[in-house]
Amino acid sequence: MVRIELKGIAKVTAKGRTYWYAWRGGPRLKGEPGTPQFIASYNEAVQDHRAPDKSRFRFVVSDYKRSNDYGKLAQSTRDQWGTWLDRIAEYFGELRISQFDRPEKIRPVIRRWRNKWADTPRTADYGMQVLSRVAAHAVQTGKIAGNPCEGVEHLYKNDRSEIIWTDAEIARLKNTCSNEIATAVDLAGHTGLRLSDLLRLSWSHISDDAIILTTGKSRHRREAIIPLYGALREILARIPKRSTTILTNSRRRPWTADGFGSSFNKAKIDAGMSQQDLHFNDLRGTAATKFYVAGFTMREIAETLAWEEESVEKIIRRYVGRTAAIKARIKKLEAKE
Repeated sequence: MVRIELKGIAKVTAKGRTYWYAWRGGPRLKGEPGTPQFIASYNEAVQDHRAPDKSRFRFVVSDYKRSNDYGKLAQSTRDQWGTWLDRIAEYFGELRISQFDRPEKIRPVIRRWRNKWADTPRTADYGMQVLSRVAAHAVQTGKIAGNPCEGVEHLYKNDRSEIIWTDAEIARLKNTCSNEIATAVDLAGHTGLRLSDLLRLSWSHISDDAIILTTGKSRHRREAIIPLYGALREILARIPKRSTTILTNSRRRPWTADGFGSSFNKAKIDAGMSQQDLHFNDLRGTAATKFYVAGFTMREIAETLAWEEESVEKIIRRYVGRTAAIKARIKKLEAKE
């Protein structure tokens, strides 16, 4: 039997299973070593690597695999993402990149792909996380204008009532993230504003005593009025005035939603927190907890955060942890003694 020497192949063993890649960081090969399928997949990978069609989405996947962002991921994460990147390239690879610039057309295609794992919602959402990161890479490199994955809802539904960022989790993220991300986290955790409102928050929204801002969620019919208490004043005092908006990126420009989302996800990955079920907007719960424990009534919190007053009890139950609520009641009882 003739033995064919394939150069550069990388072997990875994880959880007792062996995987083969065309090269380190390259696409995973199909079939068993030495089989026609294995050789064909190797040749295909090499051909794509040498002369990729830059107009096809397969090129975006390959380009992301060669990026510094992908290279910085832990080997275990690359092992998991590698499988999904292969699936993404196989399903979307022949589509033109320009098709991803038409959200109303591509989102049904994305949903059909996601729904292949509809019986395991967390798996489906994990695949969407990887696809969204590839699409974000396309945005960052100027190939498409926006990330179409952001309009695709998650399949896994859960009660986020006690999912808030603890002080330890915030400290862990800030230990490795950029100053710009750390500033956004601090501001969210002390104001309770949604990300969309934070990104447009400007210095002109700050009065002598409060931050006053109409909220996008209410279509600007309601105002959030957040008192400038000591800790919040300290955070604002530390932020350099680089732009009319308070939050800026490393280039001293206002954040875009896609740009911030990509940077925040990368910060979670760098901190080893990519598998934790923590969203940026869960920092709203952190702020609500601070206000509740400080003695704010539910009505006062509703007015501060521009939540609907008639549903404030439900929102408080959802965002404020049970332990924090008990501590607040103890504090009130002690104050009456």
